[in-house]
Amino acid sequence: MRPKWPAWLPLREDLQELTPYGAPQLESIAQLNTNENPFPPSKALVDAIAAKASDVAKTLNRYPDRDAIELRKMLAIFINEREGTAFSGENIWPANGSNEVIQSLFLAFGGRTALGFVPSYSMHPLIAQNTSTTWVKADRENDFSINVPLACEQIRSTKPEMVFLTTPNNPTGTSISIADITKIAQTVADVGALLVIDEAYAEFSQEPSATTLISNNPHVVVVRTMSKAFAFAGARVGYLVASPVAVDAMKIVRLPYHLSAMTQAIAIVALEHRVELLRSVDALISSRNRIAEELAHLGLPVLPSSANFLLFGVNSPTKVWQSLLDQGVLIRDVGLSGYLRVTIGNEAENSLFISALQKTLRGQA
Repeated sequence: MRPKWPAWLPLREDLQELTPYGAPQLESIAQLNTNENPFPPSKALVDAIAAKASDVAKTLNRYPDRDAIELRKMLAIFINEREGTAFSGENIWPANGSNEVIQSLFLAFGGRTALGFVPSYSMHPLIAQNTSTTWVKADRENDFSINVPLACEQIRSTKPEMVFLTTPNNPTGTSISIADITKIAQTVADVGALLVIDEAYAEFSQEPSATTLISNNPHVVVVRTMSKAFAFAGARVGYLVASPVAVDAMKIVRLPYHLSAMTQAIAIVALEHRVELLRSVDALISSRNRIAEELAHLGLPVLPSSANFLLFGVNSPTKVWQSLLDQGVLIRDVGLSGYLRVTIGNEAENSLFISALQKTLRGQA
């Protein structure tokens, strides 16, 4: 239900019809609707975080490192290890989740026009509207892929200040090849725009990261997160990988001391334990592939996914969603006609999802 705002509250007219972003927070046995990593931190990591937090607590009367220098260095090391790049901390900008990174990009470069390929991450157009930026929707193909020649034509005709690509894409799970991103990047450069690649699920994909393009394409910026592969959603750490001059622009629009000392410290601990944490990625990919096969065996169309979730087709999505919830399984209705999205959980959650879905489909037969 849309809120009815009182006359005395001077909320901007263009925001009055909006509702807050957020997935339903409902009681369930298997919570498979927000693309979280289902594996909690190990005791060793919990102990290391607790020790670090205790140490940081001694100086909480002081402001944190405004530029998060140590964390930025650690994030650069992580990206370089995975992608064979040669970034330094000057190429990295961390914030409170990737959403704050995206908002900072709009604050710095928005206010005019941004273009994105829908369906995609719903926060992009919402943040655009919040920052008084005109959002232009470029359509995907029926299979949710991007027609690159058509995309380049739309970019040339629109001439936006920013172009957004999400790969692997949310909510579809589909990815864009690095070759196609390179072609789009050239067109974006031709119109003098910034190409923003949202790679929240990059660790689950076999495609090379767009971070490998930055050295030769300074107009490319890549948004990443520690929420998914690192199983660190509760810590709220996202980051930007870009040319140093783009990072400098983030400093203009940041809030003072925007990233707390505690957040910086525990993120560094997580990065020190990155080998352990990233082991879950292979397990989730294996489970994702197995569940995709089981959904196909049930006669349901499943999109190829490079993320930690699957988009699958059903008749009567609203009824299926409710039936699953009644059985203790919460998945996501993303508003795509004929589709639902399920996050890959642990083995017990995945098994409950499949059995509940089987029961639901038998009830529809």
